[in-house]
Amino acid sequence: MIPCSMKTLAGIVSGYSDNLVLRAADVTLKERRKLVLVTREAPLGTVHLRNMYEASQLGAVIIPPVLSYYNHPKTIEDCNRHIVGKILDQFDLEGQEFHRWMEK
Repeated sequence: MIPCSMKTLAGIVSGYSDNLVLRAADVTLKERRKLVLVTREAPLGTVHLRNMYEASQLGAVIIPPVLSYYNHPKTIEDCNRHIVGKILDQFDLEGQEFHRWMEK
């Protein structure tokens, strides 16, 4: 789910499925399929962190769209491509010009 607001995250964790997005997440977790949540808030409060922990315990994968610099991005497009690549990687899909971190 991109982006995943803290309100949506709270609904997923509590099982409060009052709209189609929350119902889809609920069914995805119930059927033990992969649910990827790209959370968008900053800074994170204790309730946000607790809800992310609970979502993880329920089987969701949490990917905050955090910039990384180990891939030496030169443009904003490089940063966006890397974040999208990390998300696609969760579904075994290849991201354009995305290179996974490999230890030497």
